[in-house]
Formats: sequence, C-alpha cells, structure tokens
Amino acid sequence: MSVLSRPYFHEEAAAFEHVEGVLWPQGPVCHHCGSMEKHYALKGGRTKPSKKNPHGLEIHGLYKCSDCRKKFTVRMGTIFEESKLPLHIWLQALHAMCASKKGVSAHQLHRALEITYKTAWFLCHRINSHGMRAAIVGGLLVCVGTAHAGELDYLSEKIGGCLVIPVSIGDAPFKVTFEVKSGPADKAKAVTVVAYEPHSEAMAEATPLLAKGVKRCWPPGIKTNPFRFTFSWGD
Repeated sequence: MSVLSRPYFHEEAAAFEHVEGVLWPQGPVCHHCGSMEKHYALKGGRTKPSKKNPHGLEIHGLYKCSDCRKKFTVRMGTIFEESKLPLHIWLQALHAMCASKKGVSAHQLHRALEITYKTAWFLCHRINSHGMRAAIVGGLLVCVGTAHAGELDYLSEKIGGCLVIPVSIGDAPFKVTFEVKSGPADKAKAVTVVAYEPHSEAMAEATPLLAKGVKRCWPPGIKTNPFRFTFSWGD
C-alpha cells in the first residue's frame, strides 16, 4: 500500500490526529501558557459562512485550555499557523518536498496537488524558509550521562517522532550532545548544546534549532537533573 494512501493525507480529522500525535506525544499542550493539564476538546464548531461554503467548514482540533481558558490548536507555533490551507494538503506538500532528493518546485506542487500556483509558491516558501525536514526520529538516542534505569528508553520512545531535522544537515550523519535542566513538573527549563559533530557552519546554525526541538518535545517523567544525552542521526 502506498504511503500516500494513508488517511492523514486525505482526511482533515485524520491529519489533525496525526500531527497531534507527533507534536503532542503526552497529550495537548496549550500554546499560550504551556499547560499540559486536561484540556477541553471543542467539537462541532464551524467557520463563518461564505459564498463558497454557505454552511461554513467544520473546525478540527480546537481545544480550550483548562488553566488560561484560551483556545488553541496544534497548528499554533508551527509552519501551519495562520494558513487557511487544509492540514492534509500541508502534509502532502511536506511529504513531496522531504521525499525528493532534488527538491520540488512550486510548479510541480501546483500540478500534483491541484492547487493554485500562488498557493504552491506559498507552501514552498514557508517550508524552505523554516529550513525543516519533517523527519520521524526514533531509537537514535545514546546515553552519555547518568540516568535512572529505563529513563533512556522512555525518552527515546517519547521524543522519537517529535523532533524535526533542519534540512541543511539532514542528508549527512551527525551527533549532538545535549544537557537538559528540568524545572517544575519535570518540564525542560533549559537545553544546552554541549558538543556536536561534524564541526561545520551548517551544524553550528542547526544546533540551536535542534535544542529548541528537544525542549518542545521533552516529556515529563525524567527525574535525572540535569540529564545529558547524545542524539545521533544517519549512522
């Protein structure tokens, strides 16, 4: 069965469920206050009626924070934010651009996804400007510090699939060692890059992006503080 036959490439509800599973492995996280407490899923909402959609469109993936009471979706804080384009089209575009070694032009997306050239250009520009490859990462963590038994396996399971790899370094092997200091509720308070290989300009520019990704994906439950580990890619 083709990868492109998966539901999240064609159904909006499935697309939101897939992205939430990748970015929120521990459940919804409020974009406004960072709370991971139980949030309320707001279902049944619709957009304002328009000539094209007289009854409005169904709103997927909308939550209300139980702490700050603000509404949020998994789109916030990502390249999908402030875009009216359906999320499943975004995923198709990301797959096309990340699966191609030589890259994909706006004209190619325009023809393949049956969207306007203006929309295709916007997709290419935003994805490339963020410099991210939507890569699923799993089982690539190697402990180089002291940790309680089972913490490394737990971290690998929870953070795998959440990190994104900067496209500038994704085609070659690399290693980055991080030190994570936790705050209240075991949340990552600070992530420091201790060392990285190879020593190149591209790696120097990419490591801060990786550190932000580690902080965003850091799961609760890691008691060792600080926690040092090495992330390996492409070995």
